[in-house]
Amino acid sequence: MKQLKSYLMISGGLMLAAGSSAGWAADGFTNDLVEAIRGGSVGLDFRYRFEGVDQDGISKDAEASTLRSRITATSGSLYGFTALGEVDNVTVIGSDHYNSTVNGKSQYPVVADPKGTEVNQVYLKYTADAANGIYGRQRINYSNQRFVGGVGWRQNEQTFDGFRANWQALDSVNLDYSYTYRVHRVFGPDDGTFPAEWDGDNHFLYLDWKVAEGHNIGAFGYYIDVDSQHSYPAAKTVNNSSETWGLEYVGKISALSVRAAYASQADAGDSELDYNADYYLLEVGGAVAGIGLKAGYEVLAAGDGTGFATPLATLHKFQGWADKFLTTPGDGVEDLYFGVDAAAGPVKLAAVYHDFQAEDSSEDFGSEIDLAATWPVNEYFTTELKFAGFSADGNRYTDTDKLWLTLQFKL
Repeated sequence: MKQLKSYLMISGGLMLAAGSSAGWAADGFTNDLVEAIRGGSVGLDFRYRFEGVDQDGISKDAEASTLRSRITATSGSLYGFTALGEVDNVTVIGSDHYNSTVNGKSQYPVVADPKGTEVNQVYLKYTADAANGIYGRQRINYSNQRFVGGVGWRQNEQTFDGFRANWQALDSVNLDYSYTYRVHRVFGPDDGTFPAEWDGDNHFLYLDWKVAEGHNIGAFGYYIDVDSQHSYPAAKTVNNSSETWGLEYVGKISALSVRAAYASQADAGDSELDYNADYYLLEVGGAVAGIGLKAGYEVLAAGDGTGFATPLATLHKFQGWADKFLTTPGDGVEDLYFGVDAAAGPVKLAAVYHDFQAEDSSEDFGSEIDLAATWPVNEYFTTELKFAGFSADGNRYTDTDKLWLTLQFKL
């Protein structure tokens, strides 16, 4: 019902805008409207994925076989306005031998790809020379998605209801601001072990300054205020509100690519916590004889027994593909990682090793090896095989192996 209300709200706005055109030249408006419709496009995206999970401590292995079907319709421009609508459907192929967080099959490990159909995006966008604005349900990615992202890896993407504005203040300075009041999470479209939606008042601010060619500095502030739903256990809605401010640098120094970041976080909004915690990142990469190399050190520190939190991030991109640290532990986490990538003909190969330790205690969490082979067969069809193997130290976490086969067709 909430999805229908959002759709009707935006559709009604478009109808009112059309109705208010009585003062315009009727023939001219009609011709422009027809051209905007003709100038639109429709895209199809089908992504099949098999995900297998072997996790110690859970009696059965998960085998999730799902197909995400997506249709996206985009209009041409009408006086600077464009509209977009996108619908996703996730279907289980065969038996659902996995815990989708909705189907109640807790004897299997979690694969957060529940079946269902929802409006993934629907918005109206206005574009001017140096600015643009979007209102409606939309995908929002900031920087490398470490703090706010769409979680495009999961079959049901994370999208946001609200408003986003972008202003190119100077040739070298870009300012981006978003206000969102609802987050449609990967666990939807129906509530289960996790809520499908988070309501609240969220403000995202990002200033990108191109200091010089190949050198960018970003300043950001993310205020997240999630409405608490006490029918869920703590941390599933309660205590997910925070205020984060930080800086990051992305650039090249000689032959090396460098990314460095620092952020400070404190409790905010509905949070019942009282803490301050820091975030640090340094990553350096380069290439030797066609082989890419990188090394990084990322710290989500702890303060007053609470770890630095990134609940709206695209978490699968960080701290290993096995997704063992979707929630930062109370004593924080340090991730020291090394990666290598190369090509074998048309196939792109990648490997990453992670070593995880607590930031605010002496505990070793474990290590992980991630492997991937991606073959873009042509402009329409891509295949990928991925593996993640997490080996635990101590009793905090459990050994976990994950295997993915993805087939994606875009038209």
